[in-house]
Formats: sequence, structure tokens, C-alpha cells
Amino acid sequence: MPHRILFVSRRNSLRSVLAQACLSHMAGHAFVAQSCGQPGWVDRAIHPAALAALAAARIPVPAAAPRAWTDLWRVAPPRLDFVVTLDERCIADEPAWPGQPISGLWAYDDAAALADRQEAERSALRTLYSLQRRLELLINLPLGHGDTSALRSDLRDLGHMG
Repeated sequence: MPHRILFVSRRNSLRSVLAQACLSHMAGHAFVAQSCGQPGWVDRAIHPAALAALAAARIPVPAAAPRAWTDLWRVAPPRLDFVVTLDERCIADEPAWPGQPISGLWAYDDAAALADRQEAERSALRTLYSLQRRLELLINLPLGHGDTSALRSDLRDLGHMG
């Protein structure tokens, strides 16, 4: 059964979309990736810099529009194995995720907040390539071995990569 992972960022228009798309592209057979943002902050559409970065890397764009974490719970709380927060400003307001998934913070600068389009696109591409390296390591962790404590440490350690 694939592992279920949720990527959280403030607007759900760039960082979390890049992470979701990248992991789905790299290991869609082993992971079901979703993304969401903080209620009240979510953008209406995927940021153009995220679209440009995904196009440059030839990674398909996720079909879902940006959404808040409250939108994930409208039908039923999702069953999650992992929650990766990409913006530390979200941490204090995040809900207690059902099932106590393994969580970690992988903080990235907010390229969507940059006013200069070209700088936002460069920043989004750097973020995508950094996420790709972290996700390659995540994919290769011994996920089925049942050592939750070690896995929790590994996921958090990935957030401290350069």
C-alpha cells in the first residue's frame, strides 16, 4: 500500500505544489502525495513561477487547485503517514493531524512573495531541485521497517539539508 504524505505551505500555490508534483512524478507508485495551505492564506491558482519550474523539469502539474487543510476534512479526515510543513509560519496553526502521522519541517523561502517575476521563477526552480534531493532520500528510507522513532528523526533531519 502506498504511503500517504501531505505537504503544507502557507498559500498552497508554490512550495507545497512543487513538493507534491515532484514526489508524485518520482515515486507515484510508492506515495500518494497531497498538498494544502493555511486557511485564509490559500491562493486561487498555482503560482506562475511554480508552473514554470515544473515545465522546466518536465514534471506534470497536479490537477487539484490550491486548497486549505480544512478542505481536506470536508468529507472525512485524511489518513496520513507523513506531514511535511514547508513554511514554519504554518506550524503554530496546523491542526492535530488524525492518526498522528510522522511530521517534519522542511522550511523554504516563499518565492511566491517575490515581486520580481524572474527572481520568483529562479527561486522556484532552486526550491524544486532542493526538494527533489530531499525526496530522493525520503524515497530510499526504510519506510516499511516499523521503527517509527528512527523514521521520525530521518524525516526531520532531511529538513536540515542545505
